Amino acid sequence: MVSDTTKRLWKKDYVQTAVMIIVILVVVFGLWFGSQTVLGTQYPALAVASGSMCKVQFMSCDGWSHPFERTLHTGDLIIIQGVNPNEVKSGQDPEGDIIVFHKPNASPDFPDELIVHRAIEKVTGDNGLVYFRTKGDGSSNSYGDIWNQDWRGTNYSSNGMVSDKLLVGKVVMRIPWIGHLALFMRESSAIYIVVILILILVAIEFAVPMIRNRKAESQPEESQETPSETLYFIV
Repeated sequence: MVSDTTKRLWKKDYVQTAVMIIVILVVVFGLWFGSQTVLGTQYPALAVASGSMCKVQFMSCDGWSHPFERTLHTGDLIIIQGVNPNEVKSGQDPEGDIIVFHKPNASPDFPDELIVHRAIEKVTGDNGLVYFRTKGDGSSNSYGDIWNQDWRGTNYSSNGMVSDKLLVGKVVMRIPWIGHLALFMRESSAIYIVVILILILVAIEFAVPMIRNRKAESQPEESQETPSETLYFIV
């Protein structure tokens, strides 16, 4: 049974607002961590930040003017699935899988920098690890990327190729435009804009009911007298 105190609290606007915010946070984090489990990767969704995979000729790969042209465009939201390295298909577009991996020998300022390129070649090393030759679809270099040797050794990169130790997963879906929101949030000013919008929404949520209550209290009470009956006599 719900107590009278709980019922009274629930009628308060600020309690309903707090509960709504908590529910939204639970749903958002639940979807994120749930998708990590289902897709088997720490990064189930990412935003494409560059046009290295874009194949549109003579146009900028902004993702707005030609969102459905091949293959990936700036502002795309890509869905990543964890994959066994031995099951990754290699080959030129479109045979090879598009994979996401940690950049070998990444800058200390960006230790977790991620790259999304196509796997055009795959070899198994003497240590049993799988290495991938990668390439951006928009690159004119048919040989592919040549990645620097990782400071941690050949278990991470070798002969310009990426080890499966750096593999995050493969791209299984892309959604145009949505990634622009995530890219916007990376800007230094974006967080301040979001905070201001949240404060405005909270202020409106609390201010409007208070104004209404004050207006209701300031209005004079209507007469409670019962209107007299009018009698009509038929002569």
